[in-house]
Amino acid sequence: MAERAVAERPTGDVILDVRNISLRFGGVKALTDISFNVREHEIRAIIGPNGAGKSSMLNCINGVYAPQEGSITFRGRTFDHMNSRQVAEMGVARTFQNLALFKGMNVIDNIMSGRNLKMKSNLFQQALRLGAARREEEAHRAFVERIIDFLEIQAYRKTPVGRLPYGLQKRVDLGRALAMEPQVLLLDEPMAGMNVEEKQDMCRFVLDVNDEFGTTIVLIEHDMGVVMDISDRVVVLDYGKKIGDGSPDEVRANPEVISAYLGTSH
Repeated sequence: MAERAVAERPTGDVILDVRNISLRFGGVKALTDISFNVREHEIRAIIGPNGAGKSSMLNCINGVYAPQEGSITFRGRTFDHMNSRQVAEMGVARTFQNLALFKGMNVIDNIMSGRNLKMKSNLFQQALRLGAARREEEAHRAFVERIIDFLEIQAYRKTPVGRLPYGLQKRVDLGRALAMEPQVLLLDEPMAGMNVEEKQDMCRFVLDVNDEFGTTIVLIEHDMGVVMDISDRVVVLDYGKKIGDGSPDEVRANPEVISAYLGTSH
């Protein structure tokens, strides 16, 4: 698996600060008083057993869920809740565990859909490809072509996404998120369902996004080898509560984390 030299990867100030987030669905507590932060340019992993609340946490960050308590501060601006469009406009992009690609559209058009918030022309101008709209579309397509080159999927540019192997569909999903030019990228199990070779490729792309684009990454992943190899810091959830937070080595040695993963704490 690709490894990063964490000691050589300086991170910046806190870019995202999650404070005392609690989320309930009726009488079910999905998250209870969760706090952690994310530093600029780091890879921050969120791990935990199934049902720990990891995806619910990402859904709170990117505005899908509105927590009942707590706040989220992004680049110094504090919110108790934002909607998904506001979050995207501020520079936070998201991939999902279950792919939500347009299966009948080709790779280029799927990734182009990630440029939507960057487009200034209206639908009428885009449909007629009037002067400014045409030039704008050409600029966006050039940007998308750079992402396609970066993800090494040039050979599939015009292929309908539904015809691609699962691992390549995951790359297209990553490409669509990168098309938004995010400052923070939320990845929900990007390696799920992949074979060893596909995981190695995706690890490499995640590291390259972080290194070459300078993108801050928040990552949910079940593969502990991946997490320990590429993460700067790890926060651990179990039954909606935080039970660990620190470097990969610190988390690996945490007795409460070990108990949760071995199933002996409940």
